[in-house]
Amino acid sequence: MEQQVKVLQAAPDKNRAFASVQDIEPSAVPGYLRGLTPVTLRMDTRVTNHGYRDGEANAYQAVLQAGTAVLVDDRGVPRVRCACGNPLLPPVAQEDPRQTGKAWPGYRASDVVVVEPSEKPVKEFVMVDPENGDWFKRPAGDTGDGDKKTDPPKNASESPCPPGSDPCPTSSGATTPSEPAPDDRTSQPGEDPATSEPPPDDPATSEPPPDDPGTEPAPEDPPGSPDSQSAPQPPAPDTGAPREPGAGTPPPGAPAFG
Repeated sequence: MEQQVKVLQAAPDKNRAFASVQDIEPSAVPGYLRGLTPVTLRMDTRVTNHGYRDGEANAYQAVLQAGTAVLVDDRGVPRVRCACGNPLLPPVAQEDPRQTGKAWPGYRASDVVVVEPSEKPVKEFVMVDPENGDWFKRPAGDTGDGDKKTDPPKNASESPCPPGSDPCPTSSGATTPSEPAPDDRTSQPGEDPATSEPPPDDPATSEPPPDDPGTEPAPEDPPGSPDSQSAPQPPAPDTGAPREPGAGTPPPGAPAFG
């Protein structure tokens, strides 16, 4: 989080582009970032990702792999991808999404989720540690120092792992997928293909991994990184209506924000 603040402060053009995505003033970016909460996605999650090119943020649809470290706002919505610093927005529905690139092991289009914002600001995020199954609370905007153990929510699944994962995926450092607070409505599985090609006139701009050009895998964050701490969990698959956006694929070598 603080690293992202320093990166953007040192690059005014990137800071301005980042602010434009989040609809805030460039001067408000440091405070905005410090108000977000680090989590690790427990499910493959659809988002609108952004890369940086020619002084502007370019949007493309993407699926972030379970285990990806992100920063969420006080409604539980992913706003920043920690590995590259790219700003995130909710996904955009597509009429004819097409899967592109190589899917990661265990990927199922039916398991992809979309985070629904909470109706009210979340004061504490309830999370679970996939390594030991312990549940804890994290105050919104905290990086982990204020974590406290708690009882599992009533609607918690028996396994802390995402569907289809065997064994549980883990991330470096003290990573912990999470469960939203009771008033924090999150995500539902989708029915469409997981990835779709970006429009030809909208060059994608985020740096993909060399071996997987079509998707957004979990980042390799350094051990102990505060940006790879924990993750919101969606409700059971039978809650709510599925969303329809697909995901986009940036070209190899496109620059990112971080």
